[in-house]
Amino acid sequence: MAPWPTTMPSYPTTRIRTGRCRGERVRYDRGMSAKREPVSRRERPAKPALSRQGIVDTAVRIMRAEGLEKLTMRRLAQELDTGPASLYVYVANTAELHAAVLDALLGEVDLAGEGAGKGWRDRLLAVLTSYTTVLFEHPQLARSTVVARPSGENYLNLVERLLELLSLSGATREQAAWGVDKLIQHATATAAEHATQEDDPTARDDWNALTRVLDTVEATTHPAIKAHMPALLSGTPTARLTWGFDVLLNGITSTPVPGPAE
Repeated sequence: MAPWPTTMPSYPTTRIRTGRCRGERVRYDRGMSAKREPVSRRERPAKPALSRQGIVDTAVRIMRAEGLEKLTMRRLAQELDTGPASLYVYVANTAELHAAVLDALLGEVDLAGEGAGKGWRDRLLAVLTSYTTVLFEHPQLARSTVVARPSGENYLNLVERLLELLSLSGATREQAAWGVDKLIQHATATAAEHATQEDDPTARDDWNALTRVLDTVEATTHPAIKAHMPALLSGTPTARLTWGFDVLLNGITSTPVPGPAE
């Protein structure tokens, strides 16, 4: 048997081998005291996690830049670099998406009623006018509210403020509760009608045709119409909107809400 060597044979201090790790070639160095971090070859940064707020914020940007008609689930998914199916976890359908976008825009409503008088009616009219103005600025979105009313934080803040001001009118809780729905409905319907006319190239021609008919109506066949011209067509859109709110407020504060048996 050979004697045990008194000295150990020398070996290279560094041995290098290569291998593959998840599709990337990695270099190993036995003599290194710490492992070298592999460097990813992915050029794009990691995508941020999806969230409802992120989806809505992106939807608002698309609507402002391209219009509501371009705001589809497919277009939104493309912008977020994901598949349309992933969005349905956060938004049920296009109608709900439009409602969420509208709620985001309702953050622009002046709930304080700046510039109005100190009375409850003046401040209430100012808030309602501000709400209607937001809808007028986005006519296509206003039309979508007919089928999908928002229910987010900004919409709740609007309803809260309207109820606060209505309570100062002396209206009962029931009158205020029913009345706030009619006030919002009047503003929304007015904006939706405006949106329809904006999108219809023949709307102006139709209005002119109606004006000509009413101007030439015969008193023998339509005496009431003849007697109320030209008042039937008078007034600016703003004046008519405000008058409509006043009519509703007068009715809300003076008309009792029917009981359960009525």
